[in-house]
Amino acid sequence: METIRFILRKFFEDKVALVGLVIITALVLVAIFAGVLATHPGDVSTFHPADRLQGPSLAHFFGTDRMGSDIFSRILFGARITITIAVISVGLSVLIGVPIGLLAGYYNGWFSDLLMRVSDIFLAVPQIVLAIAIAQTLGPAIENVILALSLTYWPFWTRLVYAETRACKNETFVEASVALGASPFRVIVLHILPNISSGIIVRTTLGMGSTILTAAVLGFLGLGPPAPSPEWGRTIAESRQYLPNAWWYATFPGLAIFMVVMGFNLLGDGLRDILDPRIRRSKSNDR
Repeated sequence: METIRFILRKFFEDKVALVGLVIITALVLVAIFAGVLATHPGDVSTFHPADRLQGPSLAHFFGTDRMGSDIFSRILFGARITITIAVISVGLSVLIGVPIGLLAGYYNGWFSDLLMRVSDIFLAVPQIVLAIAIAQTLGPAIENVILALSLTYWPFWTRLVYAETRACKNETFVEASVALGASPFRVIVLHILPNISSGIIVRTTLGMGSTILTAAVLGFLGLGPPAPSPEWGRTIAESRQYLPNAWWYATFPGLAIFMVVMGFNLLGDGLRDILDPRIRRSKSNDR
């Protein structure tokens, strides 16, 4: 309990992390209540020729797109797609990468080397390039975007967990558990995993921002959810031929991506400062 109180106190003292939390909370609320907050909820997939490419106004806060749909409403509904892709993709990456990293880090020999060489193969190719190749092969769909991101992102957690496990398994409390007859499963789950969880949490938070940005790139390239989906990257791609006159068409979806990615990065940096004892000690010494 004292540890939890300390973490909460440090978190609420960190204004940067609080700003990130506020942004992410706003994203979640927008995604949940998009149907209530949207000024034109029926405009997400409808065509209004008379209203196309109108600038921001009281009737359309962020203007309208080439179909005459309200961009403000489309951004709100696009938040649902964004958070769905990010949560599922990162969740699957964690479920794949963390167990592999734990097993490779705890055991020695050919099995550990095999697991890490497989992860190295994925890391040898830039994630965005590999994600584009997989999404292009599977075709434009939200399920394929999630699969492409999950298959290319898990090695980052594997590498982190592998290094942390290697360091943790030589600690006295782990050696004592092994000496008392604890099984490898019990040692990994009850002793090693809780002690490396802070790094996993930070990596997951930062990974959410990276995943959202990569998903937007796939949408921009036409590899994301197909039209008339209000996905933010696709919306920016559609706006290119109307720039610079219809500046609002690309500006507001771009700002939405920027704010959300910044929110996750700010929260991740704040959590890293709080949960990593080495950084806490370094900051204390600086003072």
